[in-house]
Amino acid sequence: MIDTDPGVDDAWALLFLAAQPDVEILGLGTIHGNVPTAQSAANALRILDVAGLTDVPVAVGAERPLQQPLDTAEFVHGVDGLGGQAGPASTRQPSDESAAEQIVRLARQRPGEVTLLAMAPLTNLALALRMEPNLPTLLHRVVYMGGAIRVPGNLTAWADANSGHDPEAAEEVFRAGLPMTVVPMDVTELAWVDDEFLDEVAAADTPAAAFASRILSTYVGVYSQLMGRPGCLMHDPLAAAIMLDPSLAEYEERQVIVELAGHSRGRTLIDDRGFPGLSSITDGRPPVRIARTADAQTAMERVRKALTGC
Repeated sequence: MIDTDPGVDDAWALLFLAAQPDVEILGLGTIHGNVPTAQSAANALRILDVAGLTDVPVAVGAERPLQQPLDTAEFVHGVDGLGGQAGPASTRQPSDESAAEQIVRLARQRPGEVTLLAMAPLTNLALALRMEPNLPTLLHRVVYMGGAIRVPGNLTAWADANSGHDPEAAEEVFRAGLPMTVVPMDVTELAWVDDEFLDEVAAADTPAAAFASRILSTYVGVYSQLMGRPGCLMHDPLAAAIMLDPSLAEYEERQVIVELAGHSRGRTLIDDRGFPGLSSITDGRPPVRIARTADAQTAMERVRKALTGC
């Protein structure tokens, strides 16, 4: 299952996964984040159409965070989330169930088998946990692209976008005991692709490469200005690649708490004091697996090959 808010790098991740012959995408849920939830759903349908996955259901998720006002990031991803180049709407419609209901249904139907890749604020997963408290034992694994453990955030100086756009949801998920792998900004900041990489994708004669290249202009423009060099970061494709091949990263097991107040609201916190046997998080939440290094170069080369077909 995939939970997403497409989003340029979300689109690249979806096209990458769609090209994997051994991956079965059971369902896709959409959520607010890069764009409002309804736009996320429309974008997801378009992307799946490009990928030829017209049988994958798209479920619409929550329209807003659990406790804070809606905030979206069109200034990074373009007015429609896809660089202003989303194109005509899909002829398909979203399914009747909510994204949270879809998570619960699929987890119950195939207990212990399903991995959830969450590349967006965690509102849908938090709501699914409220519906089904046994979700931590029903899901095989959750891979979450989010958090900023030892690096600054990209939404605020402390919070990454996915945790910061719904801190209460992220905190509910982190304390739930899910079998969870976190791919934070600490490693996604390594997933830089330059103009040579992007030119190779643009030159490829595949529908996926053509679509992926067409939607880039706003996204690349923002990152090129921020970084002072042409290119962009591919946060979500790195998380997707690590989901498929966990050996691309090295990990640490840590408890994570999400700050819910003050200037650092949305920050993902760990206790880095290194006192043996001491847990500063007194609610007894289990640790999650956090990627602390990653072979981003290999991951991005796999993404390039998937999109270009060569």
